[in-house]
Amino acid sequence: EPGRGRPPRWTKRQIIDGIRWRVRTGTPWRDVPEVYGPWQTLYRWFRRWQRDGTWAKILAGLQAGADAAGKIEWTVSVDSTISRAHQHAAGARRDGHLQKEPPGGVAAEPADHGLGRSRGGFTTKTHLACEQGRKTLAVVITGGQRGDSPQFVPVLERIKVCRVGGGRPRTRPDLVLADKAYTSRGNRG
Repeated sequence: EPGRGRPPRWTKRQIIDGIRWRVRTGTPWRDVPEVYGPWQTLYRWFRRWQRDGTWAKILAGLQAGADAAGKIEWTVSVDSTISRAHQHAAGARRDGHLQKEPPGGVAAEPADHGLGRSRGGFTTKTHLACEQGRKTLAVVITGGQRGDSPQFVPVLERIKVCRVGGGRPRTRPDLVLADKAYTSRGNRG
């Protein structure tokens, strides 16, 4: 709000560009170039917007605009991939609820934090639904040992693309594409 507190030293455009740069490159926060502002400021804004749901609102607005412009093709692909967790994931705090800053954003953090045991150690499985223009519509994170087929319905249930003029969000794709891992009778139904 204008007139409250000290005037900002960094513009919101610089801060958003710095956050985008860090997310796109995957570098540590401390390695963000100074042109975007101090890394502590970028991290603080990123976490604040993660907790209050600003990023989710931005994504919903962009999806609504893309759907209204006809840029979302409603043939949806569903698949998953496994990511190996860092070796330090094995030494996570047992009393995580006592952390100064809780890890989650808007949604509650799952009890297993999306980590599971498999042959390769700690892994995470990302289940994704995207349309043919490669725009993500829904994501579900589970432990790496979880099967693909049981997550098919939860991924599809998370698809919600709001309408620009209001009304009920679109949730049903015209067609769903998936590989052999999803060929159960329940999923076909």
